[in-house]
Amino acid sequence: MAKGKDTPRPDDTVDFAVELKKAVDPLVMALDVGSTASRGSLHDATGTPVRGYRHKVSHSFTTSSDGASVIDPDQVVEELTEILDLVCDRPELAGRVRGVGLDTFASSLVGVAAQGDAITPCFTYADSRCAPQLAQLREELDERDVQDIVGARLHTSYLAPRFRWLAETQPELMAEATRWMSIGEYVWLKLLGTTAAGTATAAWTGLLNRRSGNWDQRMLKAAGISQDVLSPILDPDQPLPDVSPERTSRWEGLSDAQWYAPVADGLCANVGVGGDDERTMVVSAATSGAMRVLLHHRPNNIPPGLWCYRIDSSRCLLGGALNDVGRAVSWLKDTLRLDGASLDDIAAATVSATTPGVLPFLTGERSTGWAGSARTAFVDVSASTDASAMARGMLEGIAASYRRVADEMEEAARDVEEIVAAGSVTQDLPSWLQILGDYLGKPVIHQVMKRSTARGTALLMLESLASDVERAVHDPAGTYSPEDDNREYYRGVHERFERVYDALVAGS
Repeated sequence: MAKGKDTPRPDDTVDFAVELKKAVDPLVMALDVGSTASRGSLHDATGTPVRGYRHKVSHSFTTSSDGASVIDPDQVVEELTEILDLVCDRPELAGRVRGVGLDTFASSLVGVAAQGDAITPCFTYADSRCAPQLAQLREELDERDVQDIVGARLHTSYLAPRFRWLAETQPELMAEATRWMSIGEYVWLKLLGTTAAGTATAAWTGLLNRRSGNWDQRMLKAAGISQDVLSPILDPDQPLPDVSPERTSRWEGLSDAQWYAPVADGLCANVGVGGDDERTMVVSAATSGAMRVLLHHRPNNIPPGLWCYRIDSSRCLLGGALNDVGRAVSWLKDTLRLDGASLDDIAAATVSATTPGVLPFLTGERSTGWAGSARTAFVDVSASTDASAMARGMLEGIAASYRRVADEMEEAARDVEEIVAAGSVTQDLPSWLQILGDYLGKPVIHQVMKRSTARGTALLMLESLASDVERAVHDPAGTYSPEDDNREYYRGVHERFERVYDALVAGS
């Protein structure tokens, strides 16, 4: 057990759920499309999952060495249909479920023909084939002006360079598509016969004006598209209009439900673990990662390494994102010969001056440098460096990336009082949180909660559907406090990280 840990390990926690007969109405059904699976779970009005009413369908992105990262959009439609069939087509739910919401991985794009069918794969946030078009846009536009307008800098994850890439490399698809939408919007179009973009989904495209809440005409022009090929935008408290009763009648438990526009999973991940105010910074560590604070005001200035996505007329999500967290952990397991050593034990080991320095950018960097072409680098590797030391260097390098985000967050989110960490990596490698706490120099509260992103989707619906019901509180699994003995070590590690970053990545 890590010395800085104050309370029991996460496997000692009790499942957070309620039986249907004790669930507080109204109920809401939350769907979540992530990088590795589609999930669905029923929640009651307190935000507690209803035991036995959930389902998961695993999937993966199709990737290639040229930077492609896609998934079949109709496969995702089938996955969510399966989830709704299994969880919601039940007579005991009739009249009790009042809302259905959907969150998805952000910055996705699907081209749709006039008849309503997808004619492209779903391009994901990790697809970097538009790097040349990104370079063109950076020559044409002032990136700080772009960040001030839409809340994010230019990057391969966003849609302006992706639309340009499509126009240059697949002009026939650009001509054939009559609409372009996120994966969530496409799912609703196929299932409900209507669709819209949630404000958070629109913000994550890099095309939404963060002040007006409308599609930004300057960015649409830069992308080479018109507003009429995009969906209307709805805030989290606005249900979808014109949902076809004939289509939804297949699910007996959803007869009285309202359906809500898709939102970005980053917002839901924050809200689901308690990050719904300005005093809580949430560290998400799953396939990708992020640090975020939900602000209840609109900041005038955004630090250059961060983004600030509009959520509704009064709230925005400030933070920075990392492409490779769980993806980097998986790479370590698949690539290095660890000879039976567990990564959690490697993370729990005593610090060592012989640990290599690592830039952990397998698929490029988002925050804070926004270098989409950045790649992983190992330095200070000698003949005596073994696989465990290289793995430890990668884990420290991931913490370094979070530290760079945290440093800029301090400038814009001054009311933060606590750091909460959640996500699959924190559950699989809880000892890594000691590295993170030591690196940040601040206690890290570990929140272990199954389906926390879906819970966030549920809580967003409940803001309007059950505003008078007190929400349940989920106790954390523990707190990882920084070790004073490690302070100088991590200061040196971070200085090396910055030197290597400046030499290999800065300006790329």
